[in-house]
Amino acid sequence: MEQMNWHMAWAALEWQAELGAVDAIGDVPIDRYGVPAEKPKPVVTTVVSALGITAAVALDPVAIAANSAAAAQDLAGLKQALQDFPHCELQRGARNLVFSDGIPGARVMILGEAPGREEDLHGLPFVGPAGLLLDKMLAAIGLNRAENVYIGTVIPWRPPQNREPKAEEIAMMMPFVRRHVALAAPDVLICMGNTSCSAILDKRGVNKLRGQWHEGLGLPVLPMVHPSNLLRQPAGKKQAWQDLLALKAWLREYAVGEL
Repeated sequence: MEQMNWHMAWAALEWQAELGAVDAIGDVPIDRYGVPAEKPKPVVTTVVSALGITAAVALDPVAIAANSAAAAQDLAGLKQALQDFPHCELQRGARNLVFSDGIPGARVMILGEAPGREEDLHGLPFVGPAGLLLDKMLAAIGLNRAENVYIGTVIPWRPPQNREPKAEEIAMMMPFVRRHVALAAPDVLICMGNTSCSAILDKRGVNKLRGQWHEGLGLPVLPMVHPSNLLRQPAGKKQAWQDLLALKAWLREYAVGEL
């Protein structure tokens, strides 16, 4: 190919501009499914010293969350730590903290996204139509939240208008999520929905992630489509059934006793 001179290059650039190309393409591919790193903004508070000097101090809410979560010695203590955590704005508009349901110590832990209206009213994850569907799905493979399933959420407070949680809100809650999983001590983790996959796997696109096993927080992780999405798109129930069968097979293969 003939080497391009200055005039040829300028003409080519003008032609691309006329076509509407205004952004240069980078040398490195962009991961469209990755979760952008976004740290919560520092919280500025006023501190008065023993000498009466007033100063503004910036606090890191993630660091505060990490210290608070690490101090919790059991699930009850972790729930109280969340209730006492003052730096997440979602708490101001929510009716109830949605912490968990089911049996702590169960082999299967389901990690949901954020509470909806019904969850916010009852203070429990997966209630209402989506919760009923989840119960039917679990019953189909011999599981239920009253005996052998534990359920938690990434975000414990309902976002306004059920909007998707922001990256900074997820980052703020992650120390509590990690501690929650550690204290619940499941054998396997089910991430239901994009928010849960983002938090645990640092990836989005549950429809692309489902159907295969992953690793997160030192546990085998199975992504699944959220039941609320299945209610809106019933065609996805076939794939959800395949995922449930994969979970059942895993539990049998790595059984420590009778399921």
